Amino acid sequence: MSHAPHQTHDFRAGIDAGLHDTTLRANFRRAMDGLMTKRAKQFEDPQEWTRLRALGQEIRQRALSKLPDLLERLEENCTRNGIHVHWAEDVAQANAIILGILQQRGITTVVKGKSMVSEEMHLNAFLGGHGIRALEADLGEYIIQLAGQMPCHIVMPAIHLNKTQIADLFADKLGTSPDGQDAEALTAIAREKLREEFRTAGAGISGVNFPVAETGTLCLIENEGNGRMVTTVPPVHIAVTGIEKVVENLEDVTPLLRLLTRSATGQPITTYVNMISGPRRGADQDGPQEVHLVLIDFGRSRVYADPETRQTLQCIRCAACMNHCPVYVRVGGHAYGGVYPGPIGKILTPQLNGLAEYPDHPSASSLCNACVEVCPVKIPIAQMLVRLRNEKAGKGTGAVQDAGSGGSLLEDAAWKAWATTYSSPLAYRVASAAMTAVGNALPASAPLLKAWTSVRTKPRFAAQSLHRTLKEMGVADE
Repeated sequence: MSHAPHQTHDFRAGIDAGLHDTTLRANFRRAMDGLMTKRAKQFEDPQEWTRLRALGQEIRQRALSKLPDLLERLEENCTRNGIHVHWAEDVAQANAIILGILQQRGITTVVKGKSMVSEEMHLNAFLGGHGIRALEADLGEYIIQLAGQMPCHIVMPAIHLNKTQIADLFADKLGTSPDGQDAEALTAIAREKLREEFRTAGAGISGVNFPVAETGTLCLIENEGNGRMVTTVPPVHIAVTGIEKVVENLEDVTPLLRLLTRSATGQPITTYVNMISGPRRGADQDGPQEVHLVLIDFGRSRVYADPETRQTLQCIRCAACMNHCPVYVRVGGHAYGGVYPGPIGKILTPQLNGLAEYPDHPSASSLCNACVEVCPVKIPIAQMLVRLRNEKAGKGTGAVQDAGSGGSLLEDAAWKAWATTYSSPLAYRVASAAMTAVGNALPASAPLLKAWTSVRTKPRFAAQSLHRTLKEMGVADE
């Protein structure tokens, strides 16, 4: 039931596959149109939107400015509340911590709520390799786990599949009938399969939307109730989150929730808002006997160290940028090859994993700014894409992992030649004449043109330049 880590990051091949998958494109177009419409209705008042997102940006930037201190306060207050806090520098350490907790208690089955950090860890596959079965409880995550896929979207993991495809998947994996299955029936099938798992699992694993330093509270939001089951029914609850998610005060959560839910699903609030401040106590009727919080770095400290790249960590994982991105909507999430697709993935993934592993992400954008306009915490995504392009070419500060890995001596020489040509009138006239003569003679399949003409029509150069044409007409060349 667990899927293995993604082994390849051939973004160009993924894009080609997505563009030629007509079913995928239809599924995405229908879903994204609905999400954009719902979000727009929630932010009909432009003044409220401007005020609220400015507040969201301030809350996230204030928390990040105090991050080391807030993390210490979070640990102190969580510990006071009876939550065991663990620190993990990387994925391997985080996986080892969780495995140790489970093995010490003889746990062989866990249920999981939605958690993108656990996807970064490839936790399901890791636990499966040690004889521990991890079952996704979120409906979308459950569907893609059955399909053996990575999430296609950070809020709705199975958004790339339609009802017919899901019904066929359930028929293949669960033995149900593929005929006449509507969304309600498919949900009921999944619910029936998962209910017993909640009761018998030895531990529940979840993500965290907002860890609150002031109170040592873990805030989780959801719509299905599976998160509440995961965090209350099993005797052990393990929460995993990136260190950047912490907020300073409990009052900071309210405006962030208003931004997150309205931006993500077009809802004024999600069905469930869970505030967890410790294990079961004395007269409590439910809740786990143990609560563990695993705080994961995995490159976040490196991103945090640079004031500009730090803005990436403001993200509250609403996915509004994806829903409005003309690239993501056409190629789907799997084309990106990483846990975080879309605009936020194009700036976050190369910073966490390195530009050498994800070299094409910063360039997969027209810089149209649609993502920036809808980001509820005002992350300058387009600006960050330009920064990463410079870092890749070795023209930045070198603060990003694998900076300079995409540098090219040939490209540098070509730009220097271009600058020299365009700074000299004589050189420009000679180059223009040569381009006219040689350019039209070159076939579209020529090595110098192949990459360009693979997706464009080869241009035809005019027989003479505009300057010469105007001169022949008697127009002064000023």
